[in-house]
Amino acid sequence: MSETVDPRAIRRHRHETRMRLLEVVAVTDITPLMRRFRLGGDMAGFASLGHADHIKAFFFPEGVEPALAPIGPNGAEWVGERPQMRDYTPRQWDVAAGWIDLDFVLHGDGPASSWAATANVGSKLVIGGPRGSQVVPAAFDWYLLAGDETALPAIGRRIEELPTGSKVIAIIEVADAGEEQSFETSTDLSLTYVHRYGAAAGTTSLILDAIKATRFPDGTAYAYLAGESTMSKAVREHLTSQRGFNPEYVKAAGYWLLGVADAQEPH
Repeated sequence: MSETVDPRAIRRHRHETRMRLLEVVAVTDITPLMRRFRLGGDMAGFASLGHADHIKAFFFPEGVEPALAPIGPNGAEWVGERPQMRDYTPRQWDVAAGWIDLDFVLHGDGPASSWAATANVGSKLVIGGPRGSQVVPAAFDWYLLAGDETALPAIGRRIEELPTGSKVIAIIEVADAGEEQSFETSTDLSLTYVHRYGAAAGTTSLILDAIKATRFPDGTAYAYLAGESTMSKAVREHLTSQRGFNPEYVKAAGYWLLGVADAQEPH
């Protein structure tokens, strides 16, 4: 007897680990606090099959010129002080034309935000990966996407990549109306922004409250939740314990944790 395959099962793909030294060729402020960098260079072999894939961006100490490191059995073998790493979602790219777009939230004094605040055309950035992709099939009756501004690249990419007519509910928390983004999509999209209006990121229950107040369509859904870790976990708990979601069809990614510097979970 053949084993039944779940048509909604997440498909995982591994990619060859590769690092690239790229150069900023364009800078665009999407909103006052979201800056997009187009990075040019050798993109041969680049693959990103899942909307929530991430590359590693490497930020070198001040005065150190970004450079590639050989890949050994334990990863990159850096000479001197190891650069700091952060995860970023590939927003758009073109392998043949040799470019990739990455969106940076401008906040705080961390290495990524500091780089984004001062980088301009000609600045260099080393990226690595993605090492793998998780592909969510277009086999669900509808999709729930929720997160704060750190999740906007992944959520926006998902909205734009889903097939025509896909039913999507997206709930996104941002600082204020000036941080809202629009998306080019042929999906059946219900998009709701909730605003902090001066409250610190990670200190509100805006996303959870909005989801609790939302009437969901019938059918089987896939939920992608991302942003502050405590928020993502709370929304996942609500969906699985109160709203009937299959836990296997809920992805809750903690991109950051309130009060903890450099806290990241795989996403």
